[in-house]
Amino acid sequence: MEKLFVLGTGNAQAIHCYNTCFAMLKNGEYFLTDAGGGNGILLALDNSGIPLEKIHHIFVTHAHSDHILGMVWMIRMIATKMNKDSYDGNLCIYCHKELIATIKTLTSLTVGKKFCRHFDERILFIPVADGETRSILGERFTFFDICSTKEKQFGFTLEMEQKIKLAFPGDEPYRENLSPYVQGAHWLLHEAFCLYDQRDRFKPYEKHHSTVKDACELAEHLGIPNLVLWHTEDKTIADRKTLYLAEGSQYYHGRLYVPEDGEVFTF
Repeated sequence: MEKLFVLGTGNAQAIHCYNTCFAMLKNGEYFLTDAGGGNGILLALDNSGIPLEKIHHIFVTHAHSDHILGMVWMIRMIATKMNKDSYDGNLCIYCHKELIATIKTLTSLTVGKKFCRHFDERILFIPVADGETRSILGERFTFFDICSTKEKQFGFTLEMEQKIKLAFPGDEPYRENLSPYVQGAHWLLHEAFCLYDQRDRFKPYEKHHSTVKDACELAEHLGIPNLVLWHTEDKTIADRKTLYLAEGSQYYHGRLYVPEDGEVFTF
């Protein structure tokens, strides 16, 4: 992969930024992970200069609204292009097996048959199993069950051609059983619901999330050189980057990133 496009950075209730989702670029094609909670995904892609015609691979982590509802819009818009013969090839949607029916049902109930008629013909649903490795855009993706206690959810590790390993353990805190996937990563994309000092206000642990301090201590312990924090609250968004970097730097000595929507990282 060449670049990571941060399309959204917020949690499910965020209104001042889009829900956390991202895309990665390889040779002019994009791999999209999640689509957020609505048609804001279309604006996020447009702001990032990512054309729908260049998205042929999408991974959906789980069924929570802030990750899956944007898929209805992605399917509708790409199917529209298919109907107009302005989209080449197929759209491949990767997710755990149970999620396929959910995506199909949501789309079938909310958009017309002329869009859904492409299901299993040009819009392909590809189930991924725990520990399964696939080659996508010439890169090695290994998908895994994060063992969520809320909703079945998958993450992935990516081993790039340039010998860079990226770990994305979904939107819940790292668990020790994920060690085989996360150990040795050069990049960790981790949720951080709020500052540790604001845990009483935002109550991250009740929501099965972590704080900036927790995520930074983890990355320091694992020796990961690059840490991206997102899936945050948005009440402090005006000062979020400054505040999170200040707290995080007390516990983590690698390169810490607290992106805003629309930021781009180069690997």
